[in-house]
Amino acid sequence: MHPSRPRTTTAAGSLTQATVVVLLAALGFLGVGTGPAAATDGEVSWAVTTASNDFGYGRQNYSYALDPGGQLQDGLVVVNHGTTPLHLAVYAADGFTTKQGRLDLVAKDAKSTGVGAWVHTDRSDVTVPPGKSVEVPFTVALPDNAAPGEYMGGIVTSLTQAGEADGIDGDRRLGIRILLRVGGELKPSMSVEDLRVRYSGTPNPFGKGDATVTYTIHNTGNAILTARQAVSISGPLGRLGVHAGQIDDSPQLLPGDTWKVSVPVHGVAPALRLTGMVALVPLLTDVSGSVAPLANIESTTHAWTIPWALLLFLIVLCGLVVAALASRRRRQTKLRVQEAVEQPLRERED
Repeated sequence: MHPSRPRTTTAAGSLTQATVVVLLAALGFLGVGTGPAAATDGEVSWAVTTASNDFGYGRQNYSYALDPGGQLQDGLVVVNHGTTPLHLAVYAADGFTTKQGRLDLVAKDAKSTGVGAWVHTDRSDVTVPPGKSVEVPFTVALPDNAAPGEYMGGIVTSLTQAGEADGIDGDRRLGIRILLRVGGELKPSMSVEDLRVRYSGTPNPFGKGDATVTYTIHNTGNAILTARQAVSISGPLGRLGVHAGQIDDSPQLLPGDTWKVSVPVHGVAPALRLTGMVALVPLLTDVSGSVAPLANIESTTHAWTIPWALLLFLIVLCGLVVAALASRRRRQTKLRVQEAVEQPLRERED
């Protein structure tokens, strides 16, 4: 499938696809999402959309299925809403999940090994006249040894003249997501790692305290997954069980990604030995957008909890009992001594 050669049109014709607007308010932030995106800052204003061709019209993002060694061609449309010519760098990059759970793309100078290495634009930069749009063709070419699985990345436009245009030094990027599924066996897999339970205790010797369960979700397979989570804590023999509250699903995790989780659990009795359990339901989204739950994954760990308040109470109680017994013995001894002294006197008087 071959898109048309680069062409310039009026911006009005391209705005019909612009359904999502992203304001780039911070330097280095990338707007990359599930549809056309736009950036506005003073006189600098541009948008990116998918090209209309045999793949479809008004696509929200790029989604492909290719076998190793396969190729295809598509296009990116860049629209200049500003009043001056706009010069942008254009390139592809691998995706990753940020610590905030958002999809982002690696920087231009970072090494890409997936989508960013297999997607090649016809040009490294583009100049768009004010009020016009330009289509930039690109090619997706997989190597013969491309590993099966799902890959996420994007095609990016970067403002290379930011300092000249608006007096701000920095790289502002705008792009559209690319989901690529390489043919072969799909092996979704997920694991729970570094599972720990920490008990904070309670000053009430007969009360219940709070615990914190921490763990890392690791996408160990070759499919993009989301995890539904459940956490619980129980005492010996499964008694005194407590479930954590509702936990949000993890963000989409790319193959190899990890996601750290910390879950508070309230009302936990200090039962000497606690068992913490994490249950995950991996969620797989297919190309049609349908979500399928996979087999549950469970992981457990144990933690010793010493009820210091109760122990202190018992120690004090034992101390009081021992002191009372000792006092009683002293009184009894005193009475026996007194009886032993008084007995001869009574006998003498008699």
